[in-house]
Amino acid sequence: MFSLHSAPRLRTVLTGLALTGLAVTTAQGFASAAPAPVHERGAARVSAVDAIEDGAARSLALSLSDRAWQRQVSGALAQGKAVGLRGLAAGSATRGAGGLGAHLAQADRQVADAKGLGADAGPLLQVRLVGAAADGVEPLVASSPSDDNATVVVAYDSAGKAYELAADHAPDRPVYLIDVDTDKATEAGLKVLRDELAAAGLQAPAAAPVNTAAAATGFWTTRVTAVTVSDVKEPWFKGAAEIFDLVTGFGLDGKVRVDTVTMPYLDDENKTYYPNQILVNWSLYKYNLADVVMMEDDGDTNYSSLAKALAAVLLTITDQGAYIPLVNAVIDAMPSSWWTDDPDYVDSWYTLATTTTGTRTGASGNGRMTFDRYYVSAL
Repeated sequence: MFSLHSAPRLRTVLTGLALTGLAVTTAQGFASAAPAPVHERGAARVSAVDAIEDGAARSLALSLSDRAWQRQVSGALAQGKAVGLRGLAAGSATRGAGGLGAHLAQADRQVADAKGLGADAGPLLQVRLVGAAADGVEPLVASSPSDDNATVVVAYDSAGKAYELAADHAPDRPVYLIDVDTDKATEAGLKVLRDELAAAGLQAPAAAPVNTAAAATGFWTTRVTAVTVSDVKEPWFKGAAEIFDLVTGFGLDGKVRVDTVTMPYLDDENKTYYPNQILVNWSLYKYNLADVVMMEDDGDTNYSSLAKALAAVLLTITDQGAYIPLVNAVIDAMPSSWWTDDPDYVDSWYTLATTTTGTRTGASGNGRMTFDRYYVSAL
């Protein structure tokens, strides 16, 4: 997450207006938000995940009227690290936590559904402290909008009053920020993506080589020795970026192949990382060329929909006996609504070859990767 700024604008807004279409207060005083179609709130895009997180944020804020529970939450988040929200509530015997648990369990299930993940994805909502805690200053509770271009972030106090925080500056009072654990969600989501691509025939296993003795000696790869991204598209209300790559080419069976590579370390913009990470396994490809599309998930990506969209376009491309660049096909497969933030397109690299070495800037000028050739020897 890139550096934060100070001196925000903070103003009170009518709670009912801020929550229209997003959350409904239950008889127990906790907000309930079911997945809803993407719609608009002012200039910001509001998705199903946004609505669920907003309901969870208001529920947590209301629960903090229990001072014993408020002290436990404060202690758990004092280090600024994200904490699983459901686990935090489950570990407390306070009245505030007890009333919160059932809503959080429902919210976690709804988030998993909205992201196209299976029931075994586990709890996904987390909370972290933004800004420094201050004696006598009650933290507000907000959720992270999925739209990086949002102009305001709605937050709540323990009385349920809503506030608008300026999205272009970090708040000058402590805020408990609820969002999706993108580490866990990306891991589960890429498994869904791989499984659905394989079912569609876009990740067929490598064909058995003719010369098994030669194949047993190892295979050539393209390795990333350094990577820098100028903009990881993460404003203050987002956590660390979750970067993943779609590596595309033609498999040994002549069909388009898509492989996924995660870059979980790539968090900060304009910082160079040195992962020595294998990006392309050339033993899986028919031609000596492959393309890479770098993307970022910050909470709202539906991986099942992404897999279906990719399959619908890429299955129409047939092997013509020569390599066909696939970056544009991957980009064209993304529904137009996803370009708001679901998921973010970061950059792309065309026509990497087994001989590609040195530093190459992506087609959009946003990323740079340094490549070398690396031979993986058999044991």
